[in-house]
Amino acid sequence: MADWFTASKQSHLKRRLQSIVQVASVVLITSNLWAGSVFAKDPFRTANPRAIGDKTEAAFRALFEQGDYKAAETQLAQAEPNEPLAYALRSLVAFTKLDGEKDKDKKSAILAQIQSDAAKTRETAQQILSSDPLRGNLYLAVGEFLDGAYVFAKEGTVKGIPHALSKLQTVTNYLETAETQSPNDPELNLVKGFMDLYAGLNLPFSDTKKAMERLDKYAGPRYLADWGLALGYRELDQYDQAMTAVDRALQQAPSNPDFLYLKAQLLAKKGNYQEATNYLNKALTKQDQLPKSTVKQMKRDLSRAQKRLNGTATTK
Repeated sequence: MADWFTASKQSHLKRRLQSIVQVASVVLITSNLWAGSVFAKDPFRTANPRAIGDKTEAAFRALFEQGDYKAAETQLAQAEPNEPLAYALRSLVAFTKLDGEKDKDKKSAILAQIQSDAAKTRETAQQILSSDPLRGNLYLAVGEFLDGAYVFAKEGTVKGIPHALSKLQTVTNYLETAETQSPNDPELNLVKGFMDLYAGLNLPFSDTKKAMERLDKYAGPRYLADWGLALGYRELDQYDQAMTAVDRALQQAPSNPDFLYLKAQLLAKKGNYQEATNYLNKALTKQDQLPKSTVKQMKRDLSRAQKRLNGTATTK
């Protein structure tokens, strides 16, 4: 039976890239767990919390609690100029605009913004390096990673892999330096876990299993780690494990359409097209806040699932 969720290799790469940049950029606040807490601006740590600016915080909430890309973009336009995380998030939002963009001038402008924000991520990470060597080195790594992702987006997989490999050692060096500060830090392990997962799925000689163990054991906040595990298991065709992980994520962020969409994908992979349709329809109630390319793919997948239910889909 042909898979209803068929996509090209390039589309898979973009989805992975968006997911990984999202979480590589994240310092998240979950309202159910942290509302009113003195640590509300640092959900990773109950000791030595880091302050995050209000606008950047609001962008985190929009992206990762609500899956609202448009609200996040509005907040990021006003975000604190010295927070490296803000520039990483701006890159993320820009990446979501690339998929399906046909206008060469618009695509060129988006790529230029991504490249600029990757550079600003590194620049602002350097500024905080002496006061916070953990996060400074961490976001120097993120900036280098974003630069590699930019080349992937601009040049494609074949030309992008050599550049990504050339960046890999620099990224690794920064992460290892950050790890000397606090090896069990949940933010560090979340970012490193997602970067290692991306490398394991896309680059030769990388260890996907080790990346997923890091996410499972040490990363936080928990539901983003579970989201990463679900993405990893999906790419490894381990759908039962992926379903367990995404269900845990949805318990804490039940209205995030990205999570609902992932649940729908997994249900369809397992042949449950009725439930997949239900979750796709639920996710599509929030289509106004999502990237156009995501909405287009959701609708395409909904049509496939409905055809399966009606017995009209064809196999290839």
